Amino acid sequence: MGKRIALFGTSADPPTIGHKKILEELSKIYALTIGYVSNNPNKNHKEDISIRSQLLKTLIEDLDNPKILFNQSISSQWAVESIKKCKRIYELNNLDFVIGSDLVKDIFYWKNFDKITDEVSFLVILREGYPVESNTLKMLETYKVKFKISTIKIPNISSSKLRSNFNYSNLPTSLIEIVKTNNLYESTKLVE
Repeated sequence: MGKRIALFGTSADPPTIGHKKILEELSKIYALTIGYVSNNPNKNHKEDISIRSQLLKTLIEDLDNPKILFNQSISSQWAVESIKKCKRIYELNNLDFVIGSDLVKDIFYWKNFDKITDEVSFLVILREGYPVESNTLKMLETYKVKFKISTIKIPNISSSKLRSNFNYSNLPTSLIEIVKTNNLYESTKLVE
């Protein structure tokens, strides 16, 4: 069957200590984790994708882990396109698409949902306040979606929470100076 690869696409607006923890934990489970930033068509992004991708790239480089790669070239607002690009570039088939539990119920409405489920398994990262409800589990089973619910424990922080109540302690250390210097996320109003 071969070693499994994790595909971790995120809006990263901005990357948080939660993103960092997920990447670190994925590297313990998977032969390779590939991260990238995308524009979620259902979200309004605070910063441009070029800034967010530079932040995630910096975070991944700071982790200095050969099992975690950053590859922005696979980014697409549509998961199906990112999956295709990833499989083509890395010539692999054993791919797990990493998704937060807050988005699980949305996957049924994603562009080419049926093609996505043929191509990947899902690894669901549980987020506090977003349980995977029994009706969602039934839908996953009905549509024969291959998935696992992760045991990874992540901090109770999200990019949207961070933006609404910005505190540098929720940013990975490697990103603080970049955010301050470039006045990202209205950093002049931020709490040290």
